[in-house]
Amino acid sequence: MAYTANVLRVMIASPSDTIEARDAVETAIHGWNGANAQTKQIILQSWRWETSSVPILGGHPQSLINSQGVDESDIVFALFGSRLGSPTPDTVSGTVEEIERAIEQGKPVHLYFSTAQLPNDVDTAQLDGLRAFKSEISKRGLLGEFSNVSQLEHEVWKAIEYDIANLSLGVPVLKAADRGVSFSVQPRQEREIRSYDKKGKPRYSTRHWLEITNDGGQDAEEVVFEPVGERISLHLATDGTPTTIHAGQTRLLNIVHSMGGGDPNILRIRWKENGENKDREFHVG
Repeated sequence: MAYTANVLRVMIASPSDTIEARDAVETAIHGWNGANAQTKQIILQSWRWETSSVPILGGHPQSLINSQGVDESDIVFALFGSRLGSPTPDTVSGTVEEIERAIEQGKPVHLYFSTAQLPNDVDTAQLDGLRAFKSEISKRGLLGEFSNVSQLEHEVWKAIEYDIANLSLGVPVLKAADRGVSFSVQPRQEREIRSYDKKGKPRYSTRHWLEITNDGGQDAEEVVFEPVGERISLHLATDGTPTTIHAGQTRLLNIVHSMGGGDPNILRIRWKENGENKDREFHVG
């Protein structure tokens, strides 16, 4: 179904050592769109120089990235790992130049620094430059941190919600058609570092969760979740307290899979809608 929407361009800026973090920001943007674009009539369009810039001659590469990326974007996410980045004719690194340009233009700039373990081959000169920049920029606002990409995705969602609440979009946002509660459930998983052994090698574990979205136009009240079956392997990280999931809202429900279950993994959602008890079951793997 066609709908009218505001389109906001979101630039992802960072040096070359943060590819996974850049991917995580883009994943968060796509996830937010899937959960909210139609109900909130807002679409976020990610912009990365390596995939979105148009090759053209006529200026220094950084100036072309500035004009195509920074100048045409509404929101900027900037990420740093262990490098400050390559210098440009005007400043210490391209990413720093993009940050300063966006700030000058009054755009929201969200700046995050990785707290993950540094690589063994870290460039100490780059690291010193990054630490000096972090010390200086910390005097000009609030900085964010992330230890893994999952945490970064969560931080990006928070920032997006904050920006949308504060940005003046300039055009009316059409109200979505009034529909009842309509749940969708999407299983997700991510491999993440749990710890390191004595030789410094990472030990991995897989985190599982469910993205539960109320795609309808009405709030779901007294929502509870429960696995279905007598021999289940699906366990929910929740205390069972009823909650409200507003129209257009997505909740993340952490889950654990155990060995020995024989039943298919089915999640039952119970809720109240206009005072009436309702429930629905979802196959989640």
